[in-house]
Amino acid sequence: MCGITGITDKQIEKLEVAIQKMTKCIAHRGPDDDGFYVDDKVALGMRRLAIIDLATGRQPMSSKDGRFVIFFNGEIYNYKELRAKLEKNGEQFSTQSDTEVILKLFEREAAGSRGEPAEVFKDLRGMFALSIYDTVKQKLVLARDPFGIKPLYYWERGNKIAAFSSEIKSFLSLKGFHAEVNDQAVYNYLSFQYNPLDETFFKGVYKVPPGHYLALDLKTGVFELTRY
Repeated sequence: MCGITGITDKQIEKLEVAIQKMTKCIAHRGPDDDGFYVDDKVALGMRRLAIIDLATGRQPMSSKDGRFVIFFNGEIYNYKELRAKLEKNGEQFSTQSDTEVILKLFEREAAGSRGEPAEVFKDLRGMFALSIYDTVKQKLVLARDPFGIKPLYYWERGNKIAAFSSEIKSFLSLKGFHAEVNDQAVYNYLSFQYNPLDETFFKGVYKVPPGHYLALDLKTGVFELTRY
């Protein structure tokens, strides 16, 4: 099943400690392994349920030059076809995982003239929630599959994103997060048995909508949600 976590607010205690707490909260999603990436801008983590490439598919996975770091939850059904196209264009792979295919696609798109994450996500057939960090531009991209099979939530504090996770319960481990009920979301659910809002039952917690990606500039805190 797997799960991903992340902290983008440096005011949240020690990042190394906080991300481990967050990720431990979703240990049930990935009993096989965990992985972390922490620098002075962001802390990222995951729990892995190993399905594809058990030996060399560990995460985080980085590009050869170390610029891009990916954490991926899901499965891409057409990754072998995408990999074959990349190999014809001269790409070489060190694993058999679908994670590395996404990383290569993103790396090539970033180096191209368009540089649009949407072009990568449009090619993926499967279920996924992922984070890709550009360590050079200090930008983070979060994305969710078109049907919303894989969950992905983010906590917004002071008009800035403070953290994200595959499960809301991870936010409960963070200092500064207060679990306040979102009355409108509860009302919608009780009325329609469904909550059509991007908001959740918790104030300040939102879901990345299906078929969207969120681009966050870690230098300024500005973020944009885009439908792909």
